[in-house]
Amino acid sequence: MVKIMVDFEETETNIEETEDIVIEELDEDDEKLPFAKAEVVRLMKENLDDDKMIRERVKVEMNKFLGEVLKNVCKQLNEYPYTTIEYEMLKESTYPYTNIERINQEKERILLHLEAIKADCNALAMDVKKTLKLKDVVEEDDFTIDLIADDEE
Repeated sequence: MVKIMVDFEETETNIEETEDIVIEELDEDDEKLPFAKAEVVRLMKENLDDDKMIRERVKVEMNKFLGEVLKNVCKQLNEYPYTTIEYEMLKESTYPYTNIERINQEKERILLHLEAIKADCNALAMDVKKTLKLKDVVEEDDFTIDLIADDEE
């Protein structure tokens, strides 16, 4: 049988000191956050399912992310030569953030179209190679190999 003796007073003091350090670190993070944390958390909870719990780091990082978005939009607004910022300027500057779904759909459409163009080019290259081949001429340019090599990259 092993006896373990613990000094409870010392342990409690260490726990309290650790809690104080953690609380101080959180307070320091709050000072660096661009927005009131409570407002960001309220908005997050409003848009998440009721059964979701949000970890502290997520709350802080969301706040920082929103601050970065604001900085990026302001950088773009600064590119306008005017001293007054109009609503249309704001709409244009926030377009990438407000229309991300439409932008991703357009990207997918363009990529599919490019794939179709590649397939057409490969088919045409094979047709040219088969139908326009001369018996005594050494082929210097092999279109199919070039297109396949480009496709692999």
